[in-house]
Amino acid sequence: METLLRIWKKLGKPQPPPKARAIEKVTVFGFADAKPADKVYKDAYKVCQSLAEAGYTVVDGGGPGVMEAATLGAKAGGGKVIGVTFYPKDADHFEGRDVSNPIDEEIKTTTYIERTLTLLKEGQVYIVFNGASGTMSEFGMAWGLARIYFGHHKPLILYGDFWQKIMRTLKANLLLRPEELEVFKIATTPYQVLKAITEFEDEVEADRHKAMKVSSEDGFAIQ
Repeated sequence: METLLRIWKKLGKPQPPPKARAIEKVTVFGFADAKPADKVYKDAYKVCQSLAEAGYTVVDGGGPGVMEAATLGAKAGGGKVIGVTFYPKDADHFEGRDVSNPIDEEIKTTTYIERTLTLLKEGQVYIVFNGASGTMSEFGMAWGLARIYFGHHKPLILYGDFWQKIMRTLKANLLLRPEELEVFKIATTPYQVLKAITEFEDEVEADRHKAMKVSSEDGFAIQ
């Protein structure tokens, strides 16, 4: 298997940044109904392959679509995947665990809300791909927690150029606080994702965050 550095050189891309020292796990959110031919599926695969090759562990919901793409991409990059699952009894429109998603470690939860909170606790950085209402609920929770814990928050990476318009619209129409616009970065390539993660760590070292360790007491902030 080619290393990430060799692939980047072959493509004429700038050398990818080194793995962030204090960040180990990255949680991925996105559209559960995505198919392998869809752009968002391909994007998630490529991003997570790059994350794994750089040394990060990927965390996803253990389901189909973007979650499957994230796992397969991470496995292609030689990485480990943690799946946070929920086996619904009455939630007929929730995808649940997908056996075609070959996660390495499974964390089982008992409710959808517990699953979402566990996904947020496990990762130190969040990547949000395109999705539907489920993805937006996860994004909203991650964004809200980042504002609450601003200064030692877990940052977000919004993947895709369409986020530019969404965030401009939210800024123009919601009553946002200034710090709510400082907790995320928008990326459109795997390289930009890796760069954003190291930039977050640089902000930590510049004292823009208090510190960055695995988790805090409740798991939703970086302590």
